[in-house]
Amino acid sequence: MTAVTDQDHTDHTGDTASRKGAPRTEKPASAVAAEPQARGRNADVGDGAGHGRVKDQQEEQVGRARVKDEKAASGSTGFADSADSEGSADSWDDGLIARRMTETADAGQPPVEPRAAAAQPPAPLAYDGPLRSRLDALRELVGLSRTRLDSGALAEAGRVLDEAAARRKLSGQHTVVAIAGATGSGKSQLFNTLAGVAISETGVRRPTTAAPIACSWSDGAATLIDRLGIPGRLRRRPLQSPEAEAQLRGLVLIDLPDHDSAAVQHREQVDRVLKLVDAVIWVVDPEKYADAVLHERYLRPMAGHAEVMFVVLNQTDRLPGEAADQVLDDLRRLLDEDGIALGEHGEPGATVLSLSALTGQGIPELREALGQFVTERGAAARRVSADVDAAAAELRPVYATGQRSGLTEEAREEFSARLADAVGATAAGEAAERAWLRNANRACGTPWLRLWRWYEKRFDVPTGRLFLRTQADEEATARQRVEQAVRTVSDRASAGLPTPWAQAVREAAARGSQGLPEALDELAARTGLSPSRPPRPGWWPLAVLVQAAMTLVQIVGGLWLVAQIAGVMEPNLGVPVLLMVAGIVGGPLVEWSCRMAARGPARRYGQEAERRLRDAAAGCGRARVLDPLAAELLRYQEVREQYGQVTQASAGVG
Repeated sequence: MTAVTDQDHTDHTGDTASRKGAPRTEKPASAVAAEPQARGRNADVGDGAGHGRVKDQQEEQVGRARVKDEKAASGSTGFADSADSEGSADSWDDGLIARRMTETADAGQPPVEPRAAAAQPPAPLAYDGPLRSRLDALRELVGLSRTRLDSGALAEAGRVLDEAAARRKLSGQHTVVAIAGATGSGKSQLFNTLAGVAISETGVRRPTTAAPIACSWSDGAATLIDRLGIPGRLRRRPLQSPEAEAQLRGLVLIDLPDHDSAAVQHREQVDRVLKLVDAVIWVVDPEKYADAVLHERYLRPMAGHAEVMFVVLNQTDRLPGEAADQVLDDLRRLLDEDGIALGEHGEPGATVLSLSALTGQGIPELREALGQFVTERGAAARRVSADVDAAAAELRPVYATGQRSGLTEEAREEFSARLADAVGATAAGEAAERAWLRNANRACGTPWLRLWRWYEKRFDVPTGRLFLRTQADEEATARQRVEQAVRTVSDRASAGLPTPWAQAVREAAARGSQGLPEALDELAARTGLSPSRPPRPGWWPLAVLVQAAMTLVQIVGGLWLVAQIAGVMEPNLGVPVLLMVAGIVGGPLVEWSCRMAARGPARRYGQEAERRLRDAAAGCGRARVLDPLAAELLRYQEVREQYGQVTQASAGVG
């Protein structure tokens, strides 16, 4: 610990002397390269958190001063110099790892001219027409469903929309690729090999990578890295070479912590970043390529993202003979069981490769595949499309079913019939028919019969009669019938619907049924029989006249007979008796004929009264129950059509 402090003091003194113009002794390149490694080891074993931070700050100041002095002496800068320049658009902090990288590059590589700053920001990402239509449909789907579904069911769809909108505003010339893997899989070593310089720390200590590290092959990716939440001190540049720059231009590579790390925050960072990157390289090793955590937690749920996925079998140098091919074949089999399409024979799918980051075997093939992948500039849109597919698959149980649903005409008619029975439409029609017949009997009946009925009605005392049902019982029965009718129609309308929409349909029916029995009672009273006398056909006056004539004939015959008996008139029984018999027989005969003739009009009158009441009850039920049900079903139809556009298979939905 003392040696490190003395060395820092020496460097600081030497730097101060050089700034004052004193002669400066150059150190050998090997010493310069080895010095930060010794500092890093000493910093790892510091005896306190506060002391370690002070030492890191001192080392950072000394390193920056030494780098600036070397720049002034040589007159040239490397890739880290451009990152350190003040006022640059993309700030690339040169922390401890960056100093090691810089000193190693300065010691073993010739100086490289700095990049020219981009004159304009890169063009934003542009989605094609089908993807824009799917996103618009998903946005409309979420908007129509917010009042019907809980927020948890729409959370993933909302996140996909937000991330798609955020990614669209950022660079479309860059492709963000994350390298993910388990502990000991060699992902950081692969990251350094692709970058051409030791950027991410490697070692036997687990976990080695504690936070995501970004490496960009071109300018203009700062906003993309900001979106990932990676601070400036963890942003790097690769070793510049014309070949690598031309092949991987636009690549932003992210080294993630171990997805199976014992530290919970490491796993949380992996899960967070994996939702934001455009593509991912899964690095597996011969020992853990069949790990259940990898396949069940990551690969299987991300099977729909196969087109933006690389699966790399690393450390093949540890396998003897043909064992590497056998392990690679078994890995392909596991990926196929996970539902991940493999990009073979020109088909879209995941790219599966085997390599050794330590020996460099297979690295050129990965570089070539990555270069072609980045050059296409389509990974971001494919990732968004796969996210939309995943969100649609998650929402399928609440939008699509395998049954036909809706409110059929048969269900409507049955509901109207139940309401008509509840309001007593049939009984009202029969009552109207009986009223018609009673009116006909009054008009066409014999006077003696009407007198007798009047007498019975006037002097008859209704004693000893038992009313089996009261009006309250009838009203309770009618209310139960209405409630049963509403439950039946709501169940039939919601049959086959997903649970949230079926619940919405039942709730709409329940709201409409409130106050429905009272409304039907009022409607029945308003639409029922008129207090006035039912209309009469045109032949009724003639029947009344004939009946009056029959009565007059009876009276004349009776008076004639009485006069003969009293001796007022000459005895002649034949004529008066014939008149009396004609009146006695003709009166009932006319009454019976009128009753037979009145049956048809009375039946039609009753049917008309029943129809009016049925129509009124059906209209009331339609306005209060059926129309709200139809509105809910129409809303479901709209969201189902939007869901069909999201899945691009509207014809097969539901």
